[in-house]
Amino acid sequence: MSHGANPCDRGLAFAARGAVADSPRRARALVLAGTVLGSSLAFIDSSAVNLAVPVIQQRLGGGFGAAQWIVNAYALMLGALVLAGGAAADRYGRKRVFLAGVALFALASAACGLAPSLPVLIAARAAQGIAAAILTPSSLALLGATFDEKGRGQAVGVWAGASGLMSAIGPVLGGWLVQAVSWRAVFAINLPLAAIAVWLVAVGAKESRGGRSGPMDWRGAAAATAGLGLVTWALTDAPKRGFDPAILAGGGTGLLLLTAFLWIEAKAKSPMMPLGLFRSVRFSGLNGLTLLLYAAFGGALFLLPFELIRVHRYAPAVAGAALLPLSVGLAVLSPVAGRLASRVGARVMLLVGCAMVGAGFALLAWRAGDGSYWTGAFPGLTLLALGMGLAVAPLTDAVLGAVPQEREGAASGINNAVARIAGLLAVALAGFVLGGSDPQSIAAGYRAAMAIAAAGALAAGVIGFVTAGRN
Repeated sequence: MSHGANPCDRGLAFAARGAVADSPRRARALVLAGTVLGSSLAFIDSSAVNLAVPVIQQRLGGGFGAAQWIVNAYALMLGALVLAGGAAADRYGRKRVFLAGVALFALASAACGLAPSLPVLIAARAAQGIAAAILTPSSLALLGATFDEKGRGQAVGVWAGASGLMSAIGPVLGGWLVQAVSWRAVFAINLPLAAIAVWLVAVGAKESRGGRSGPMDWRGAAAATAGLGLVTWALTDAPKRGFDPAILAGGGTGLLLLTAFLWIEAKAKSPMMPLGLFRSVRFSGLNGLTLLLYAAFGGALFLLPFELIRVHRYAPAVAGAALLPLSVGLAVLSPVAGRLASRVGARVMLLVGCAMVGAGFALLAWRAGDGSYWTGAFPGLTLLALGMGLAVAPLTDAVLGAVPQEREGAASGINNAVARIAGLLAVALAGFVLGGSDPQSIAAGYRAAMAIAAAGALAAGVIGFVTAGRN
């Protein structure tokens, strides 16, 4: 799933109020450029790799389950550890943690590009996910600590706009690199970007820490990662193995570990997920909307390149360009939707946006057999882009408005984690609708997945409409 579409990024930066507001103008410019560039590593990589997955699977071998793990090894670590990454930045220093995250991302990218086999690639992708969980929240926290109240909103706007631009560039760049050079170039391009980001932040940023950073919730992070990992493995392997004893044991153990995670969070002095926030019906409902909407969106972005490249024989570069309506729609409509939501209310915007997303998925399912881009994929993608563009900004505002101001950082972090975990689970479940890696199986599974996604998006809209006005 594209990181540029994730909700509530803004709250992570605004949670870091008042740390270092007196940075000279040149230093602030260096920090803004460095954090944008560092975060762009994750944005470009996330969107570009989806285009490379069908080609990687062909080059390195492996079935559809292997392709799922190329995406999910990254998504698992990012979704499970992004909350811990934000806490680490507050505790150990935002500059230090950001630089460590970017350096680790560069090393993991080099390992991905040099990977001789799928297991090595999947392990390196997991390391990339850990690095992304470290650098993404720390980049926003650095912005919050570097800019004063007046400049912070503008800086975060630049950061968000750049993330949308990088998400738009990612599929096109990834498709072109796969076609013109090699799938390995998709990872190699991260190395010079990382070096520049490290230099900019090392020179421009002052160190800062959170004022109320307690002990790190390592037990919670370990339980969440292990639990999600086992559940993801069980869901990924179940379609080809059936629900044999190993699958049932792994999935059951994963659920027990996730239950243990909730118990740990309830008892922890500094929990990575404060469960008290979920006492709000509004906050809980909006996260339920996020789970359904981003599961639909993440599953679609995973399956769409397979449909275009393996079924309709698009060249990778053309398939990447085909996804441009999604990123352009999000980048153009999100600021407009934010202003419109202040007039008509988030409930209406969420219902209309999710309904349009559902209609887009339904149209993609209906036109799945049409190999022409303009009549087969473009109409559905355009509706999908319009709907997501209308829904994302109101969702951000509604989530932040559902909690007290001092809890905005925690609320936005949870909502981001929910969005990423939704995509993780959607990709893990994709095997249940795809009977194989041949074009006929992909085509049939794609149509079914789009229909399911349409129902999920519509349900998300109803949940948002019902709960967004509650306390």
